[in-house]
Amino acid sequence: MARHGGGRGWYGKVVGAALGVTVLAVGASVWTAQAGVEGGGTPQASASATPGGDVQPVAKTIVHASDAGARGVNITIDDGPDPAWTPQVLEVLREYEVKATFCMTGIQAQTHPDLVKDVVAAGHRLCDHSVSHDTGMDKKPEAYQSKEILDAERMITKASGGVRPMYYRAPGGAFTPYSRELAASRGMRPLGWNVDTKDFERPGTDAIVATVERELPNGPTLLFHDAGGDRSQTVEALRRVLPSLKAEGYAFGFPVR
Repeated sequence: MARHGGGRGWYGKVVGAALGVTVLAVGASVWTAQAGVEGGGTPQASASATPGGDVQPVAKTIVHASDAGARGVNITIDDGPDPAWTPQVLEVLREYEVKATFCMTGIQAQTHPDLVKDVVAAGHRLCDHSVSHDTGMDKKPEAYQSKEILDAERMITKASGGVRPMYYRAPGGAFTPYSRELAASRGMRPLGWNVDTKDFERPGTDAIVATVERELPNGPTLLFHDAGGDRSQTVEALRRVLPSLKAEGYAFGFPVR
């Protein structure tokens, strides 16, 4: 699983610009080779990170399966929301009547709350993708991991108007036993992927579509992006992939919880 470490300078700029916001959030206390490894202490969520009311814990194993069954496909969209690209992605999904899971960073959600609400209003699901998209989170202390996950949960829930994220996807797949346990204790199922479309690298629409066709036998969860730069290739790839998969008899669903 690629960590998508290259070309992430835009996140550094956004994080720097939002530093004051992040500081204010201090109060809220790959898919890997070790993805199935259990262990570590049992983390406790801070009370300040419970904006969604009662929380029901979920399984801490990383999920890939689709609730649409054996021919199910999960479309997942990472790193947004973004005012230029998220509306275009939403329009393509609406056109083909497909629901997706949007893995949002806390900073982007806080900056664009109207887009978070648009995603929810269209029937899509939310996923916590950390505050700042630090792909080295698995090498950081547990207190840091906790802050990135819980602050993002709070920021996304507030931006959505009270709808909590149902999943947690570690940036670049940088899960740890601790982060999975913490997310699951907050009702967020750790979410992996099977098909990395590499759309973040802008390899061309044809290449993105070809990757989906080649790697879909690996499993049902597809990874796309709606932020981090020019996502026009992603939009066009979705416009081709969605009807093609439907024609092949696939159904679109959400990751199981």
